Amino acid sequence: MAEQQAGPPEFSVVPGAAVHRSLEGRRAEIIDLVEDAYRRHGEGGTVNPPSYFLRFPDRPSARIIALPASIGGKPDAAGADGADGAEHVAGADGAAGVDGIKWISSFPTNLARGIPRASAVLLLNDPATGYPYACLEASIISAVRTAASAASAARRISAQRGGTPRRVGFFGTGLIARFIQDYLAELAWDVEEYHVFDLSAAYASSFAAQVLEPTGRPVRVHTEAEDLVRSCDLVVFATTAATPHVTDPGWFSHNPLVLHVSLRDLGTDVILDSVNIVDDVEHVLKADTSVHLAEQRTGGRDFLHGTLYDVLTGRFTAPADRPVVFSPFGLGVLDLAVGAHVHRTATAAGDAVAIGGFFHELDRHQSAGAS
Repeated sequence: MAEQQAGPPEFSVVPGAAVHRSLEGRRAEIIDLVEDAYRRHGEGGTVNPPSYFLRFPDRPSARIIALPASIGGKPDAAGADGADGAEHVAGADGAAGVDGIKWISSFPTNLARGIPRASAVLLLNDPATGYPYACLEASIISAVRTAASAASAARRISAQRGGTPRRVGFFGTGLIARFIQDYLAELAWDVEEYHVFDLSAAYASSFAAQVLEPTGRPVRVHTEAEDLVRSCDLVVFATTAATPHVTDPGWFSHNPLVLHVSLRDLGTDVILDSVNIVDDVEHVLKADTSVHLAEQRTGGRDFLHGTLYDVLTGRFTAPADRPVVFSPFGLGVLDLAVGAHVHRTATAAGDAVAIGGFFHELDRHQSAGAS
């Protein structure tokens, strides 16, 4: 996109295979990109309205979520105050920034149809004209930004607590867990052993064999959830639970780091007994997440200790002598940051499919403007 363009930008589609190619082998870069987006968000350089949930009376387990967002252009160097001086997200193409929306569905009954539970598209809009310039398959983008967010939190919080986890456990072994393991592996921790639990023994065994055993580290598949939690320094919750089911704070008496990615696994007593870090306070306190239920029970938010931005900038330091729970609701600005990167990469590689003539009746307006 040119900075001064006579008409709307060219519209293109980036299919799933091209998205995958644009992200493959770039995990470290994506973790840094997501951290940068968190910094921009914490500094007020983004717009991230509440997500909108479309639900269906005849399909109560299904939902479609709209995540609109905007990342502003790159600030002057003098205005950037990231803790480590990292360069900030530039948006779609350079300083102009990017607007857009992710439209993501979750239909659990899809699994019985032999197709993935979730599907998504991401629309990127030109901030100068408002015209959309790209539609990207976004299920991979959504999984990647979730995994990169989890890896960022794990890296930064573990460093504050004085060491890296040696025993890593996965509670839930679906697609998101697989992506999170890929991104945790990018941190090059010296993991001594892995632990796995899933309500489906077949899923747990598949995850252990396909994802964890190739690491060359011992892998233990648990039949009891409590055994997994008590065995691990780092626990990744990546389930599809709709209501809390892990309710005993005693399971966490060894003070692990918990990546509560699925948001609704932990009971209120566990939340209130832990140090709680979130990605965005207003966003996570909704939709009956575990922390939302804790707010309803206590009538306040004092149990929230900080955001990932606070961790990144050193405003909050996570202790080592209490359980620490990271609960990320997921921000649309992360999808935009990753999506804009994918679009640039796919376009440069010739993988973006241009849709000529997508916008109709432009000549009349362009003629009027020329006159």
